[in-house]
Amino acid sequence: MTTTVTVTDRDLGALAERLGAALRARGWTFAAAESCTGGWIAKATTDIPGSSAWFVAGYVVYSNDAKVRMLGVPPETIAVHGAVSEAVVVALADHARREAGADVAVAVSGVAGPGGGTPEKPVGTVWFAWSSPDGTRAERRHFDGDRDSVRRQSVAFALRELIAIAAPAARDGAT
Repeated sequence: MTTTVTVTDRDLGALAERLGAALRARGWTFAAAESCTGGWIAKATTDIPGSSAWFVAGYVVYSNDAKVRMLGVPPETIAVHGAVSEAVVVALADHARREAGADVAVAVSGVAGPGGGTPEKPVGTVWFAWSSPDGTRAERRHFDGDRDSVRRQSVAFALRELIAIAAPAARDGAT
């Protein structure tokens, strides 16, 4: 039996507010490079009044060509590892951070479904990367549910981890 976590718009708004507070406290800005979330991280953050003080840029790089053209992911990286991979999200996060001039960046690429899954990368597989002054780290997650649920859970996870980077003590009790 699988359990689908329900993430509401209110949950995403609360996370975005917490992220804004953490970034403002450090004087930091952030950027997002999004594939399967299609700009939802940017939307959640720009729903917050005053977010222009801490949100620099959002790149929706849904196609492989956009990943290459807009954020400089080497085509051979995609050919060897696939778009939903650690190598690709690390490149996206690093390039988004550099291109936007942000202090921290997040990148997301996954298989939201309902189709597109493979035995190696089933529907619900999502890779994340966060680039910060301390370096870049990546993590693979699997989320259950339909397309909307996978995407909502992905946005929430990306925001929670950004909060943890900007305000490490804030990680406990995340929505």
